[in-house]
Amino acid sequence: MGTYINIGNSGFQSVINGEYVDKSGLIAIVNITLFTERRFSCVSRSRRFGKSLAAKMLNAYYDQSCDSRALFAGLEIANDPSFEKHLNKYPVIFLDLTNFTTRFKDDSIMQHVQKELIDDVHKAFPDIPVMDDDDLMAYLIRVTDSTQQPFIFIIDEWDAICREFKPDTHVMDDFVNWLRRMFKGSNSPQVFAGVYMTGILPIKKYKTESALNNFIEYSMVEPVDMASYFGFTKDEVKALAEKHRMDFEELEKWYDGYQIGDEQSIFNPNSVMQALRSRRCRSFWAATGAYDAVAHYISMNYDGLKDAVISMLAEERCKVNPTKFQNDMSIIRSKDDVFTVLIHLGYLSYNWQKSECYIPNKEVAGEMVNAVEASNWTHVMNALNASEQLLQATLRGDEVAVARGVDAAHDENTSILSYNDENSLACVLSIAYYYASNDYIIHRELATGKGFADLVLIPRKNVDSPAIVIELKYDKAVDTAIEQIKRKQYPAKILQYTDNLLLVGISYNRESKQHSCCIERNV
Repeated sequence: MGTYINIGNSGFQSVINGEYVDKSGLIAIVNITLFTERRFSCVSRSRRFGKSLAAKMLNAYYDQSCDSRALFAGLEIANDPSFEKHLNKYPVIFLDLTNFTTRFKDDSIMQHVQKELIDDVHKAFPDIPVMDDDDLMAYLIRVTDSTQQPFIFIIDEWDAICREFKPDTHVMDDFVNWLRRMFKGSNSPQVFAGVYMTGILPIKKYKTESALNNFIEYSMVEPVDMASYFGFTKDEVKALAEKHRMDFEELEKWYDGYQIGDEQSIFNPNSVMQALRSRRCRSFWAATGAYDAVAHYISMNYDGLKDAVISMLAEERCKVNPTKFQNDMSIIRSKDDVFTVLIHLGYLSYNWQKSECYIPNKEVAGEMVNAVEASNWTHVMNALNASEQLLQATLRGDEVAVARGVDAAHDENTSILSYNDENSLACVLSIAYYYASNDYIIHRELATGKGFADLVLIPRKNVDSPAIVIELKYDKAVDTAIEQIKRKQYPAKILQYTDNLLLVGISYNRESKQHSCCIERNV
C-alpha cells in the first residue's frame, strides 16, 4: 500500500462503519465519463458538503489494490450496470493537496509534489525505471506504455494552492503549468481513464478562459447532473429525522434552503449529521470563526453590497452574475464577485433560473449576523438587536412601542432603497422583525395591488405564541390596515395553524416620517 497510489479502501470503510447516507450513485455518473472526452471532471462544492467523502468513495471503488465489493453491497451503485465493469480495476493515484500546503509554504511546493508522487508510483512499479529528467507525467507515460493500463487520478482539495498562495507568485504559475502538463497534453487520454478533482472553487480563469477548459465542471452554481449528490435531499433528511426521533421541521429551519441546480431543497450534510449526534440543532459553523471570511468580503461594500446583505437578512433575494468571477478568492472586483465566492463557500444559495442569491437558512443567517457585527456595521446591529424588543412589544399589544421600534428600524436602514419607497418600507419591516425567525416561519408578500405588503408570522412547531398578521399602509389611517386584513379574510387563511391571532396594522406618514400602530387580538 502506497502513500499516494493504491492506498486501499480504509478511508471509505471508516465512513461506512458510521452512519452513511448513500451517495454512491455519484460513481455511476463518473463511470459514464471514463475513456471519453468527458473523462476530466472538476467537482467543486462548499466545505462541509462531503467533498472528501466522495473522493474516498471513488478511490475505494476504483482502486485495484483492494476488494471493495462488500463495502458497496446494498448501496445504489451495486445495482448499476457499470458496477462490475470498473470495480477495483485501476491503479489509482489519490492526492490531497492540503498535505503539501500545510508542510510547504515557499516556491518549492510543486517540486515536492512531483518528487513524492514519482517516488511513490515507482514503488508500485519498481521494474519501470525513473529517468533523470522525468517529471511525473513523463514517468506515468512510461508506466502506461509498459503496462497498457491507464490510471484513475483523484485530487482532493485541488484548489488548496490557489487559496494559500497569491495569484501573481511563481507557485501559481508552476501549479497551473503542472495541471496543464498532466491533464491537457496529447498524452493525457492515454495515461488517464478518468480524472476527478474536487475542491471549493471551480477551475481558475485566466482572463475569460479556464486554465483547463477540457474539464467538465460541476459547481454550486452549475452542478450539471450531480446536484442531488452535493448535499442531503429532503427525503434523506426526513428518513434521518425519523430514525433519530428528531424534529424534521427544526432540521429544515436550520440546515435546508440550498437550491443547487434543479434540486430545490438541499441540506448542509455535515451540520445535519452533527445535529443528529448532539441531539439538538445549532450552528456548527460559529465555533470555527468562519464568519471572518464573510466579514472580509462584505466589508468591501462594492456597489451597495452592505445594503444587499441587509436586504438578504430580511429574506430578500439579490441579483447576481456569477460568470465574471475568476474563481480566485483573492481577486474580488465587484459585488457580483463577492456574492459568487459566498455561493461557492456555502454562505449564499443560488437560483439559476432567476440569477438570484439569498441566505439559505438559520445557521447561515447567524453567520451573516456575526459577520455584520465583525464588520462594525453598528447601525445594522442596532436594528437587529432591537428586533427582539419589537417582537415582545407586538405580543403584549404595546402599540406605541411597536411604532417607535419600526421608526428606529426605518431610520437605521434608509439607504436600502429610498426613504419613502414602499418596497424599502416593506424590507425595513422584515428587518425589524428579524428576531421573530427564531420562533416563527415568516411569509412576506410584496406589492400585489391589494395592499402593498403583508408580513405573516406563523408559529413554529411547539412554539406557544399567537400567529401574527401585519399589514403596512402608506399615508393612510392606521385603522384601514386592520380593516384591510379583515376584508381580505387573512385570519381565516391561517386559523389552521392557531386559534390565537394578532392583527397588526402599521401606517407610515410620508410628511412626518413617523409610523403609527394598531393591534387587535382575533380569537
